[in-house]
Amino acid sequence: MDGAKLTDRDFRRFSALVYDKCGITLHEGKKALVCARLGKRLRESGFRDFKAYYRFVVQGDRGDELVRMLDAISTNLTSFFREESHFDFLKHRVFADWTEGGGHQKRIRIWSAGCSSGEEPYSVAICLMEYFGDRLPADTKILGTDLSTKVLHQAQRGIYEAERVGKIPESMLRKYFQKGFGSQEGRFRVKRFIRDMIVFRRLNLMDPFFFKRPFNVIFCRNVMIYFDKEIQKILVNKFYDSLVSDGYLFIGHSESLTGISHRFRYIEPAVYHKP
Repeated sequence: MDGAKLTDRDFRRFSALVYDKCGITLHEGKKALVCARLGKRLRESGFRDFKAYYRFVVQGDRGDELVRMLDAISTNLTSFFREESHFDFLKHRVFADWTEGGGHQKRIRIWSAGCSSGEEPYSVAICLMEYFGDRLPADTKILGTDLSTKVLHQAQRGIYEAERVGKIPESMLRKYFQKGFGSQEGRFRVKRFIRDMIVFRRLNLMDPFFFKRPFNVIFCRNVMIYFDKEIQKILVNKFYDSLVSDGYLFIGHSESLTGISHRFRYIEPAVYHKP
């Protein structure tokens, strides 16, 4: 098991499997990453080589190991209030439109697709509370989904090391986080009233969406960079169909819908509108 070699054939087979199951493209430059991350799964599960592990995942498994394999492959990098301009846009454009002329939004649904360890949906929840306060509609829910069950477990706990919350203003930290003591020294937990605003679920973005109601806002940031243009096109149009009219899609600043056939209206870099 130690030092098992990932042959070019092994890599192509795993790459094809990952692409087929979740749309992530693993180019040749990812071979070392795949070898390291799946090598750990080999050692933990007792497989002698990558060939035997692949055979188990596609033939002898009930699906549990496939989930663990995809957990190992997927990259989860995030932070609180990442790409801060998006949260400014939320407050000054989206939320302001909802309350223009004394209007009152009765129902708010926001989806964080590819939510990783939860910083993004918690940031959205805090942004809502900062703007609306006691005026926040009772029927407000945020959905956080990810392919990885591992990061979703962390997101549900809502506990973060001090360095992860270091850029949050002190006043906001006191308002929305509990500081750990004793065995939890150096950690902060999102307060329950914020955690209760969010539902976390595992979702493969390649699967059909079965949402009962459309969303007002969808965040899918720094996720589509792992997909090819064809998968991006399919996903973007699924997002369009999952939004209310006048809804918004936020993507990462390193991403673009240029060259993809879609129905969104471009607003500014990384922000799109469903007219």
